[in-house]
Amino acid sequence: MNRRACLRLGVRFSSWLGLSLVACGSVPKQQNFSSTGTMKLESTAFTHNELIPSRYTCDGEDISPPLIWDDPPAATKSLALICDDPDAPMKTWVHWVVYNLPPETRSLPEKIPAGNSLSNGGLQGKNDFGKIAYGGPCPPRGTHRYFFKLYALDTMLDLKPGATKAQLEAAMKGHILAQAEFIGRYCRK
Repeated sequence: MNRRACLRLGVRFSSWLGLSLVACGSVPKQQNFSSTGTMKLESTAFTHNELIPSRYTCDGEDISPPLIWDDPPAATKSLALICDDPDAPMKTWVHWVVYNLPPETRSLPEKIPAGNSLSNGGLQGKNDFGKIAYGGPCPPRGTHRYFFKLYALDTMLDLKPGATKAQLEAAMKGHILAQAEFIGRYCRK
């Protein structure tokens, strides 16, 4: 199929689904939330799609990595962060849940302590290790991807400390102004 025919098919398909294709051969990005903008999220400890240093995993100190991001939209009332592993054997494994970060926050330092509240007023949720804290990569076998996802929200969330990823996602629905994603990988030695 030539490029023009592929684009025509893509336009018909995207119109039917209410999605837009940006180029021939690209797959429509399925989103669980509405998003009107993007932000940039990164770590000073490793680069996007590269290996996470063992310091931030179960093979090391198992501490949270430092994260930094750029300005969210002006209407942002709070920020939320989810870190999860979609390559886990049984389900997507949740490593970290943080929400109600003040909108002026532009980073999280390394080694956020376990517990309900952060020093800036943000709250931590429960991970799949059953803790209200960051739980580092600890894949049973192979190289796994760890998605750090940051959300700029138009509201403060009515969630108590210890909320799960599912509770956070439900509360965020319809409130996402922008989002950013940063991926790290890890394989145990």
